[in-house]
Amino acid sequence: MRAGFAIVGLLIIAAVLWEAFESIVLPRRVSRRFRLTRFFYRGIWKPWSAVARRMHHARRREAFLSYFGPLSLLLLLVVWAAGLVLGFAVFEWASMLPLSSEGPAGFATYLYMSGSSFFTLGFGDVTPVSKLGKWLAVTESGVGLGFLALVIGYLPVIYQGFSRRETNISLLDARAGSPPTACELLRRHRSYMSEVGDLLAEWEYWAADMMESHLSYPTLCYYRSQHNNQSWLAAVTTILDTCALVIVGVEGVAARQAELTFAMARHAVVDLSQIFNTAPCPPGERLPPEELARLRKTLAGEGIKLAEGSAADRRLNDLRVMYEPYVAALSRFLLISVPPWIASAEAVDNWQTSAWGKISRGIKSPADLAEDGTHISR
Repeated sequence: MRAGFAIVGLLIIAAVLWEAFESIVLPRRVSRRFRLTRFFYRGIWKPWSAVARRMHHARRREAFLSYFGPLSLLLLLVVWAAGLVLGFAVFEWASMLPLSSEGPAGFATYLYMSGSSFFTLGFGDVTPVSKLGKWLAVTESGVGLGFLALVIGYLPVIYQGFSRRETNISLLDARAGSPPTACELLRRHRSYMSEVGDLLAEWEYWAADMMESHLSYPTLCYYRSQHNNQSWLAAVTTILDTCALVIVGVEGVAARQAELTFAMARHAVVDLSQIFNTAPCPPGERLPPEELARLRKTLAGEGIKLAEGSAADRRLNDLRVMYEPYVAALSRFLLISVPPWIASAEAVDNWQTSAWGKISRGIKSPADLAEDGTHISR
């Protein structure tokens, strides 16, 4: 029976170290279904998201959800450390290693000694006597120091990936509105349609960087943006919507770059949905025929001609089917809103607001400022 517990202790140590290696060191997606880290996140996200769904106040719900990413990461590190301490304690207790302690050494004593060795506290009140015990203590201390070094290197990588992601999302605010929409992005570039291709090229690299970082560190998907009406999912959906419109046909914009950006962004969305095992689901009707007609009318009013006809409508629908079901699945799982195709009349950009109110009424974007000759006073 003791030998069985010793094997269990070794398995716990091996499992935790392997999980930490896959999550921190291994720079690629792990497709294995049985993962302790996956079960950990599934186990705590379900009750956390269930509580969030019961919150009717949008700001409070978003604030509550914003704590999950950083808090779950810290809790995961605590679980890993506790698992290693427990694994060593079980193995040492099962091996009946003699200890220099007063009275009989129960499992609690071995657990205390394991924690003291792992965190290199060096109290010295309970120490192993045998050679095997001493070598185990040295090994556990080394594992503890290595674990601490991995954590120190892990946290900056996480926040660097988050910062790189959020930079472009913040830049999208003045270019596509808050929340961003494809119609608003094209409308605001009506006098600079040649820049749309350059913008989509930047977002192709952004999608590639996000896919690589978020597949390696899926925890980043739970990190929320600085503003409640912005998110990585809303940004990538807006770019996919814009690419779909350009591919179908927008006068003055070459379709080649839109095709490349669409492929990369769609790749990122599909792979991230696989990470969370969220099967594609019906997205609902984001762009019904009457809304598509309004989209065309809005763009036409700004001098932007979108291809018309049944062939163009079928092409647009085929492109939407390629990504909207995956976006909808991620939206439902992560509780992130998907932006509409056309901005609402009440939408105000984040850059136009402050704690003391709005800077102006009726001004929608920097493009409007330039065309109206309006200047913002300091």
